[in-house]
Amino acid sequence: MSVLPAFLLNDENGEGISFPGGKMALICLLKEDCPTCNEVMPVLESFYRAFGDRVDFFVAGQTQEGNVRLRERHNPSFAILDDTSLKVSFAYDIDTVPSLFLSDEQGNLEKQLTGFVRDEWQQLAKDLGDSLDCAAPTLDWQLLPAWRPGCGSLSVDPLIADRLRAEAENSPLRARKIEIAPAIDEFEFMFEQGFSDGLPLVPPTPERVLRMLSGTQRDPQEVVAVMPPNMGDATVEKIAINAVMAGGKPEYLPVILAAVEAVCTDEYNIHGVMATTMGASPVMVVNGPIRERIGMNMKLGVLGQGSRANATIGRALRLVIRNVGGAKPGGTERSTLGNPMKFTMCFPEWEERNPWGPLHVERGFDENDSVVTVFTMTSGPTLIVDQSSRTASQLAGSLGLGLESAFHPKAHYATEVLLVVCPEHVDTLIRDGYTKADIRARIQEVTKRPISELVEDEVSAVGFSKAAANSMTEEALQKELPKFKRDEDIHIVVAGADAGKFSGAFHGWATGEIGSIPVSRKIEEV
Repeated sequence: MSVLPAFLLNDENGEGISFPGGKMALICLLKEDCPTCNEVMPVLESFYRAFGDRVDFFVAGQTQEGNVRLRERHNPSFAILDDTSLKVSFAYDIDTVPSLFLSDEQGNLEKQLTGFVRDEWQQLAKDLGDSLDCAAPTLDWQLLPAWRPGCGSLSVDPLIADRLRAEAENSPLRARKIEIAPAIDEFEFMFEQGFSDGLPLVPPTPERVLRMLSGTQRDPQEVVAVMPPNMGDATVEKIAINAVMAGGKPEYLPVILAAVEAVCTDEYNIHGVMATTMGASPVMVVNGPIRERIGMNMKLGVLGQGSRANATIGRALRLVIRNVGGAKPGGTERSTLGNPMKFTMCFPEWEERNPWGPLHVERGFDENDSVVTVFTMTSGPTLIVDQSSRTASQLAGSLGLGLESAFHPKAHYATEVLLVVCPEHVDTLIRDGYTKADIRARIQEVTKRPISELVEDEVSAVGFSKAAANSMTEEALQKELPKFKRDEDIHIVVAGADAGKFSGAFHGWATGEIGSIPVSRKIEEV
């Protein structure tokens, strides 16, 4: 025998009525727009007239206007209690109205009826009469339908149920709740509080945050990472809050959690990334089965607008860095120009169009793993237009010349790049059997320049200083340096529409221990 939850509800005069009250009790939860609820109102009236002086009688409606209409339509002798907050309906875990409960004097459940089955209600009336030693209700049962299904309780509506769960005592939410006056515009409030990246945010109500948390099995209070520069605890809950504000969906949350873990490593160095005046920003590449599962775009317009998953996953990471870590423009974020990627930049690789194997496999993961890799880039995507090359050697050479502008044409060994090869360019490259290693080698070959051409001059002071050059031998000055210090500094992925010979490049930041190293993390899916 289970104990029914205690409650205190107001009647139509605002007087509080509590359960349990030391007597047997009949409790009925209903709503006005349910035909079956209206069907049972005369039955409840007959129960009240027969047993009302012997049992506590509670009839609670789920909407204020509906309660008024029930009163006008049926004029019952009993009070209609106010459960418009739906807290009692939620606590009683009902999914259908009407739901009728009979309890003993201590509040223990003795019987529960759902919907209207005439024989069940008639039997309850007889049993109650026998138990209380009084006459059963005066009612012509044969005039009532044999069976009527109930209606869905408002407490199980998906939007409302999440709110009720968030308000329950065992709610997993622990973040500070900010109350604002009804007259305050919640969107403007979030702008004024500095939560926003400059674009409108979705208000992170308890029900939305709980819905977002359904995307992971991790404990909401688990600290995923400590986020610089303020060293804030990035809990699963706080990350979910920012994912809501970004406009994400629950199924995106595992990707965002993995990305937060990645950027908070020493190798990635998110503090340096966000503090540099160069305007660096995270760029996320997603691999594995999750791409299709959550509807990411890897084809037409892959690096632009139009995909909710691409846009909001990248934006959520950036909001976590801002709101949990405290990296905000004018504070520790000191970018001279900034760049649009500081709003968002996240895209999946079109692995099925990649003949060389996907990025995550190249980085040591299994092909069936879902993985996010986070790079640090200062600009991009920069378009590399080559609609004319018909051989792999020509095309890879063109890609190399396009990449030579990273940082500056005379800045060699300075950075890394993320090269996004479009499908039509892929076809040209594989026609001659080019591998990723061949592409990288060709890029390094065509970008080789003798040190003598990389010395500061009257055109540009970028490059080797004249003092350094004067200390070199002629042989040393003729040594050729490729654009990138290592072939591995050229990261290659495949994405984009089938039509169009336009590949793209993201230019990196400082590499290695003095800057940022790309980090990959496996995505823990539900």
